[in-house]
Amino acid sequence: MKRYFLFSLLFKKRIMAFSGLIGGSLLLTACAGTSGFSWSSLSPLNWFSHTLEVSEQGVGKVNKQTDMNLSVIQQGLDNRYRLRSGMEMKNGQFFSVIQGMEGDQVRIELSGLNNGKVAHIIILDEGIKTAWGTKIGTSFSTLYDKAYGACQRSDDIITVQQEIVCIAPQSRNISYVFTGTWNGSEELLPPDDVLKTWKISRIIWKAN
Repeated sequence: MKRYFLFSLLFKKRIMAFSGLIGGSLLLTACAGTSGFSWSSLSPLNWFSHTLEVSEQGVGKVNKQTDMNLSVIQQGLDNRYRLRSGMEMKNGQFFSVIQGMEGDQVRIELSGLNNGKVAHIIILDEGIKTAWGTKIGTSFSTLYDKAYGACQRSDDIITVQQEIVCIAPQSRNISYVFTGTWNGSEELLPPDDVLKTWKISRIIWKAN
């Protein structure tokens, strides 16, 4: 089972029925794809919202005790995104998937058992940092001296770029996906002197 993925590439691979686009009106839904513009940013609820943060517990107020429910997650993410929901099947079980959108871009994705709790969050939003200041774009050399013991090759067959996945030094609940280029074997970890320039492309949180 492939654990890591970029959702923007998944539309060809996964069949999902999305619904419940929070943000309300038909006009808002129809215009949600306007390039480079987030309708949700116009909401007064967002004017005073705090910056979301990834910690060992979760993202914002969303954690392993949070229901896979659109309205609950909307509040837990400080009304930062429009949400849409769907379903997928893994290992014979149905999972709920909720995406947070800005314009036509997926900025965060949450998943968990259908009618269950949040178990997995993928952060694609460059504006979200971890409690230790790490964010998308942070280089490998900022966090690690070497990959051995912390990193492994990504098993995501969908991505078109080379990737490795590293456990955060501060918490095993958080992983960083680093992306870069290397001309060596796809079965091996690139050497540390190559990895030092690779950068975080997404942050992953998972429940214990």
